[in-house]
Amino acid sequence: MDMVLNQATLKRDGVQDYVSLRATALIILAYAVFIVGYLLITPELTYEAWSGLFSNLAVKAATMITLVCMMVHTRIGLWQVLTDYVKNSTTRSILSFVLNLMALAYVAIGLFVLWGV
Repeated sequence: MDMVLNQATLKRDGVQDYVSLRATALIILAYAVFIVGYLLITPELTYEAWSGLFSNLAVKAATMITLVCMMVHTRIGLWQVLTDYVKNSTTRSILSFVLNLMALAYVAIGLFVLWGV
C-alpha cells in the first residue's frame, strides 16, 4: 500500500528515477538504432530521402517521443549530478534552472523543426 501511495505523489523517488532513466535510455537507443539502420540501408542520402523519412507521421511521432525522453533523461541526470557535486543550494538552483531551461528549449526547437517538414 505504501508503494501505491508513494507513486501517487509528486515527490522524487529513487526507484522511479531508476526506472525512468532505464526506460528513456531504451527508447533513445531504439530510435538511434532506427536512424543508423536507415542511414545504412539508404544507398544515397539526399534531401528528398531525408525529408521523405521525416514526413512520415510515425517517424514524427517517434522523434517527438524520443525528444521528450531525452528531456526527461536529462532532467533526472542533471538533478543527480547537481545534488552530488554542487553543494551550494543557490548555485545548484540557478544551474538547475538554466540547464533545465536549455533542455526544454532544445525540445521546443526540435519540435518546431520536426513539424515544419
